Parts: sequence; structure tokens; C-alpha cells
Amino acid sequence: MDSLEFNKIFGAVLTAGIAFVGLGIVSDNLVHPAKLERSALNIKGADAPTPVASSPAEAPIPPIAPLLVKAVPADGEALTKKICVACHNFNAGGANKVGPALYGVVGRMQASAPGYTYSSALKGHSGKWTYAELNKWLLKPAAYAPGTKMAYAGISNDQIRADVIDYLRTLSTSPEPLPTPAEAAAEEKAASASALKTESTPAQTATPGLPPLPPLLASADPSRGQALTKKICIACHNFNEGGANKVGPALYGVVGRPRASYPGYTYSTALKGKPGDWTYEELNKWLYKPSAYAPGTKMAYAGIGNDQTRADVIDYLHTLAKQPLPLPPVAGGSTTAAPGPASPQAVHTPASNTTRPADGN
Repeated sequence: MDSLEFNKIFGAVLTAGIAFVGLGIVSDNLVHPAKLERSALNIKGADAPTPVASSPAEAPIPPIAPLLVKAVPADGEALTKKICVACHNFNAGGANKVGPALYGVVGRMQASAPGYTYSSALKGHSGKWTYAELNKWLLKPAAYAPGTKMAYAGISNDQIRADVIDYLRTLSTSPEPLPTPAEAAAEEKAASASALKTESTPAQTATPGLPPLPPLLASADPSRGQALTKKICIACHNFNEGGANKVGPALYGVVGRPRASYPGYTYSTALKGKPGDWTYEELNKWLYKPSAYAPGTKMAYAGIGNDQTRADVIDYLHTLAKQPLPLPPVAGGSTTAAPGPASPQAVHTPASNTTRPADGN
């Protein structure tokens, strides 16, 4: 290619570039582009914030002093030896385990056991482990310190919680003094006045209803329910035919039998006051939240909040019988066939957001 041909090509490209820039300047002067102050299409509610559903109000925690006055530390010790000892040491000078050693915990600073690595959630709490603070902590650790490493759901029964706190109080060379009856009465009076004031305000939310159980049972996997019972529930319940009672009643044949009826087990007055059989629906309500189903029950667990996991456990319990009751029919469908007992080889890993289910105390 000679120099004349190259100059022609270069001149053409340069002319095109100048023309492009010039047209851009002219168009800007003619059109004056600007950002719209508001949308040309006024869609009603498009810019409104998405409403956030309000959570049901938590029930107030009863004052601890009146409960401590009538607490039985031996009952608290019995519970710790059945459950808590797996993660905590209660002996003087005892080493930390999965959780910190608890000798001398009442009255000491929070997150202060030597050598134990606490979560940031609990480190963010200052002050001592007073009776009141332990009461709130043991009710629901995850609510007291969101993000805590403590995997235990909490002790929902108020008196049992007080029994445990009273036992923890004894783990010291100089136990903290218990509230006097006069102090307990004053605290109870103040709590009653506060509750009366709260009740005078109309409730804004209602207890959430449970979803229909038959569809959940239709898709339930009894092996998942069995897996959960083998990991958690077996510590307090016997699932074998003719099995003896443990901390809780034996659960073989529980589906369909009258409530609070297993031979040789001493049930709470709360559950004795619930006549009728353990139907699928009643088990669903019980396992969702025992303390709401039978206020005053001896059971110290919060319940199974996950609907499908709860159905898996109920489905497994229904297999624990020589002649399992038919599962309830799904609306518009036929009754689900009752499978045989779940095979141990078919066990799956249970859902993580569950707590220890039981027939009840």
C-alpha cells in the first residue's frame, strides 16, 4: 500500500470521528436530557415499604424469688445429672467440658469461667449471674444471648427452672442467700401489678395456629423421627415394647392411648387434667409447645417448632405398636397406609431446629 492510499484512509476515519462528535454536541443542545423527578407511571404503593409481620409477644417471665422460696434443689440436681452433666462439670475445681464448669456460677461474673472460650454473644453481657439473670438465661438461652454456643433450648417450666437455680446456688463454699418470704411476696405483688396493667391493653397478636397435620403426615418420614429420638429423646424415654419408665414415661404404644396413663409413671397434675387419648392432633399440639398445652407440666423443653420434623416424630411414634393406628386422611384423598416400624438402617439425620419430644409429665 502506497502513502497516497494510506492518507486517504486516515482522512476518511478522521472525518467520520469529527462528524460523530459534532452530531453528539448538536443533539445534546436540541434534546437536553435530564433525569426524571418521578416515574411517568405512577404505580400505587410501589414505593411503600414492605410491611414486617409482628411476632407474637413473649409471655412475661414470672419473678424468681417466689419460686426459689419453694424450690427443691434435689430436684434441680436430678435434672442436671440426667441432662446437663453431658456438657458441664459441677464439681469444685472441675474442668470445663463442652460448656464451662458451673461450680460457683451463682454470683460470679458472666462469661468468666477461667480457661473457657465464650461466644461473643455472651461476652456482650456484663454483670453477675444473679438469680434473675439465670432465670432469664435458663428460660431460653438463644433469646437471652442470640448467637450463643449453648444448644440447649431452655427450661420452660418455671418451678423446675427455679429448682435448677437453687441447686446451682448450693455449689459454693459460701452460697448466696435465698430471698426471704417477705422479699418474695413483694416481688410477686409487683409482678402481679405489672401483669394486670399489661392485660388491660388489648392483645395485638394471637397465638399462631398449627398447619393441618394430615398433609404433613402424608409426607412424613418415620426414620427421621426415629433418628431424632435416638439422638435426644432416648435419654428420658424408653421406646421398646414393655420398656420401663425413665425420667419420662415409656412411649411404646403412645399413639391412641389415654393421656397420663402409662403404668407406674407419676404424671403432673397439669397433664392429668387433660382427659382423652393421644390422638395425632393432640400429639401435634403437645409436641409443638408442651408448656402451652398443659401449663404446669414437669417437662423442661420448649417443643418442636418445625412442622415437618414434628410430623416425622409423630409418624415414628405411630409405628411403635403391634397394630399401628391408620394415619389421618388428607382432605380429598384416601387414608395413608400405616407402615411398619421404621428400620434402624433407614435412619436419616434429623432437622437441627428441634428439641426433646416426649409423652409428657
